[in-house]
Amino acid sequence: MFHPIEIPFGCKMLFNVVDLKEGISIEDVELLLGEMCNIVKNNYGNDNGGFIGGQVFRNAGFISDEGTVKEVSSADKQKLDQNMGDIVIVTYWQSFEQHENSHADKLFNEKFNQLAEYCDNTFEVGYDMLWQGVPE
Repeated sequence: MFHPIEIPFGCKMLFNVVDLKEGISIEDVELLLGEMCNIVKNNYGNDNGGFIGGQVFRNAGFISDEGTVKEVSSADKQKLDQNMGDIVIVTYWQSFEQHENSHADKLFNEKFNQLAEYCDNTFEVGYDMLWQGVPE
């Protein structure tokens, strides 16, 4: 469950931002997130299903001054932090089509709809991998 993952070059990455409703904590949705992730891992973790691996992150509220091109004011940082969601779910797939098929799964949809009840908003954006590397 907490093992390192290897991401093959050329895969597709889906970045899902989850913005929880006021008063809802990450602990309130932690079990539900785990159930969703297990459904995907157990049902789509092969060549036919296309799931490679995934990660779930909590927003730490850190905005990098050094990694930002234009200086960001304190007010803008607060706005950014509020709009970037509380959690991101990052998943890696062989194709976007395989990802979409996994979300059509009835059991996954039930869990995802339950999560949506705790959210103000969620959105998921797909990316093509262009580069990866590790220190030599």
